[in-house]
Amino acid sequence: MDHDNHTTDYKKNSLSLWGATSMGTGVMIGAGIFALTGQMAELSGKWFPIAFLVAAIVAGFSAYSYVKLSNYYPSAGGIAMFLEKAYGKGTMTASCALLMYFSMVINESLVARTFATYTLQLFGGKELDYLVPVLGVGLLIFAFFINILSNKFIQTFSFFMSFIKIAGLLALAIGGLWATGINFDEAIKTTSHSDPFGFLGAVALGVLGYKGFTTITNSGGEIKDPHKNVGRAILISIFICLVIYLLTSFAVSSNLTVVEIIEAKNYSLAQAARPAFGQTGLWLTVIFAIVATVSGVIASAFAVSRMLAMLTDMKIVPHSHFGMPGSIQKHTLVYTIVIAIILTIFFDLSRIASLGAIFYIIMDIAVHWGVLTKLRNKIKANAFILITAIIVDIIILFALFWVKLKQDDFIIWASLIGLALIFIGEYWFLSKTKNNEN
Repeated sequence: MDHDNHTTDYKKNSLSLWGATSMGTGVMIGAGIFALTGQMAELSGKWFPIAFLVAAIVAGFSAYSYVKLSNYYPSAGGIAMFLEKAYGKGTMTASCALLMYFSMVINESLVARTFATYTLQLFGGKELDYLVPVLGVGLLIFAFFINILSNKFIQTFSFFMSFIKIAGLLALAIGGLWATGINFDEAIKTTSHSDPFGFLGAVALGVLGYKGFTTITNSGGEIKDPHKNVGRAILISIFICLVIYLLTSFAVSSNLTVVEIIEAKNYSLAQAARPAFGQTGLWLTVIFAIVATVSGVIASAFAVSRMLAMLTDMKIVPHSHFGMPGSIQKHTLVYTIVIAIILTIFFDLSRIASLGAIFYIIMDIAVHWGVLTKLRNKIKANAFILITAIIVDIIILFALFWVKLKQDDFIIWASLIGLALIFIGEYWFLSKTKNNEN
């Protein structure tokens, strides 16, 4: 067994435009509409469909930096490489790259628990809640075995699964709206559950439903003609998800009251299918949720393990083989799945979503700031768009902090401790590495 294989085994031109797009939509839809609908409705009331729309606008501003960077620096390291170009190989780059890494791992655990909560609707729902972490862990283990196969297999699998869930969600959404007379006025009517901070907090969570586009940048070195196709894949993915999120969220809002959505917040789409389609609709929704979440976890594990492998190659994060054979890619896949399993066991959906949003938005601000102050002229980026992206991120981050401080301050303390550990740990590791080199 070769314990000293430090190759990351990236394969150029192994992902097509539509393969990259299906990978991005696979992550977005799995985490977005199924996992976040109820969480966002809890914060913003019946304005949650509009929160999805505003979140898409926020994601559009965010995507600008990533598209410009991807066009200039296509790399399998994606965001890690972007940060290094802006900040150099130091604590800022390493820490923010790890924030992105952990937000993606958190996303995997979010989708894994969503898979479990929807699956259990077929067997009794709340009475079997104790099985949620068990099923979630089972999905993560399944994703591990799929990801040790070839890129071509993962691409084909992701594309096939993405097609099924997109078609299924569109059918359910259109059918649900048709059953209620396509009453958009009722769907967007405000309620006492909504307030400005709650709405903006919901937008912050909604951004998680679109951040899957970053998995495309993490595989930039493997995409055919990356200078053109990375940006195209990102924009196509965001647009596809926006259409699906709006139609589906309006259908949910038209079929359920806010109280009913919040009561079933972990499986709200399945609950919304009952009034329009009865028990058959419930079964179909659960099947599509299973397809969406399974493909979402597989696509996310594929991208995030490669990101961590790149960080290891850049020597800005510690790495140990722990006696495992094979390449660093295989090792980082193991680490990713193990961390996701721990989160799946110990955190519920609301806390996972909030923690992921906080880490991601902070990292996102760092990317925009780096482009604005270090790379703007080189990559020919528009300063107004960059400043707008930073301001919008700060607003929704503050709103999410404010809401969670009142509702569940545990997640605020968990995020602050996590941030401290990451930045202090990276400072110590890089200082030690520099001293050893000297």
